[in-house]
Amino acid sequence: MPGTFSQIYIQVVFAVKGRENLIDRRWKDELHKYISGIITNKGQKSIIVNGVSDHIHVFVGLKPSMAISDLVRDIKNNSTNFINDKKLIKGKFSWQEGYGAFSYAHSQIDQVYNYILNQEQHHRGKTFKEEYLEFLTKFDIEFNEEYLFDWIE
Repeated sequence: MPGTFSQIYIQVVFAVKGRENLIDRRWKDELHKYISGIITNKGQKSIIVNGVSDHIHVFVGLKPSMAISDLVRDIKNNSTNFINDKKLIKGKFSWQEGYGAFSYAHSQIDQVYNYILNQEQHHRGKTFKEEYLEFLTKFDIEFNEEYLFDWIE
């Protein structure tokens, strides 16, 4: 019986609602592990999850049976419930609507992994907005700034 074979590597980037700095160093590793678990439980390959206080990068090996939008929806919904149920912040946590999804070749896995691994260092010199606009430009994605994230200036 023939099977389906694929190599689809996607980096997904999404932000905290209002780009508030709500992801605390004390529990961010636990959140990243939880998000990785969501990905694995959906039958996908979690390569790395990391980020800083206002946004997350997720790098996955995606099977063609899973739509990126469904996976991101499930990551956001379940991780929001995780943060709120554990009362990790005062008030109610939520992710901002939307996300960026960027595809890579197998030969780029190490490069993307290391980029995501070093997010804290990377963001000492670059804001999330600068990083995100760089991704959109690098991947030649047309966009209207009106429909991007709500930026805190």
